Amino acid sequence: MIRMERPAGSPVIMGIINVTPDSFSDGGAFGSVEEAIEAGSRMARQGASIIDVGGESTRPPGADYGDGSAVVSVEEELDRTIPVVEGIVRACDNQIVSIDTMKPEVARRAVEAGAGMINDVSGGSYDREIWQVAAEADVHYVVMHGHDPERREPVEKVNYRDVTAEVYDWLWHRTIEARNAGVRKLLIDPGIGFAKHAADSVRLLRELWRLHPIGLPIVVGLSRKSLIGRILEGADLSDRLFGSIGGAIAASMNGASVLRVHDVRQTVEAIKVFSLVRDR
Repeated sequence: MIRMERPAGSPVIMGIINVTPDSFSDGGAFGSVEEAIEAGSRMARQGASIIDVGGESTRPPGADYGDGSAVVSVEEELDRTIPVVEGIVRACDNQIVSIDTMKPEVARRAVEAGAGMINDVSGGSYDREIWQVAAEADVHYVVMHGHDPERREPVEKVNYRDVTAEVYDWLWHRTIEARNAGVRKLLIDPGIGFAKHAADSVRLLRELWRLHPIGLPIVVGLSRKSLIGRILEGADLSDRLFGSIGGAIAASMNGASVLRVHDVRQTVEAIKVFSLVRDR
């Protein structure tokens, strides 16, 4: 499992490398495989324990993102991600490289290339064969709530009576199913911003402690998301750094074990100061 021997309030940092043209924040940021590998290596030097490589955007439909992300074929996703995974694995010793994918074949090839984690934003909803891949390779597997690639409903149609309780129930049952399929190294992600109103996501962040009885590390990804923009009264992507860091600290306070972020150095420094003061 991911090492959790760390000071209270000091989560593991997962750096984001999106090798996509249409990710909401950094789509098209890397013009070559070499640039993406260097970015991942730089994140590792800055303090990221996990580098998460994704080749298909999962941005949802909505005001910030238009009609949502485009579907990517298995072949194209492999072409985008596998050389980057291989390069980061070679460049970074003792580094967990994660593959951000819903597709079993992409996950399988990434694991063969050295990835030690599968970050499945569908939580098995896309294709449960991905659990077999995780089980056979005995790698970490992240179960996220909220992204159903078949439904893709706008958030306006989503309503919860108690969002934290409903996310808890879904994650609880889905992790049991994954365990029954042989997956041993599980993490959970409440899916901030996925099939949730801004108020739902804020409540989840405030009530992360209610997910603790599941007994698994909690991954939180809110870096640069539209939630931050709304809280900051319309701040665009270029103006969401400080809001994202504030959200990361809040998530850390409430029990996040892993923070998935774009801005590794800034987040690491903020969490370091926060943790020192909190632990005094």
